[in-house]
Amino acid sequence: MHPEHGDQIPGLNRIEGQVKGIKRMIEERRYCVDILTQLKAAKAALHKVEQGVLKRHMQHCLKNAVESKNEVEIQEKIDELMQLLVKRV
Repeated sequence: MHPEHGDQIPGLNRIEGQVKGIKRMIEERRYCVDILTQLKAAKAALHKVEQGVLKRHMQHCLKNAVESKNEVEIQEKIDELMQLLVKRV
């Protein structure tokens, strides 16, 4: 069973609002630096949500794999995290 991430919804709602605001700024041809500032804020907010999901994954999914003592499952969880961490976006 996967962990609950419902506590991330308020942050995602704020991000959604930020992105709509950025879109509006672009449509209104606002100053570039103001748009970039808002983009950085949205990126930071996404990073915060990402960290929350990652932390919960480690506390729940990875911990359960370790407690199972199933070496294959443990290695799968480690490999998943390593692929995610080294992936460039």
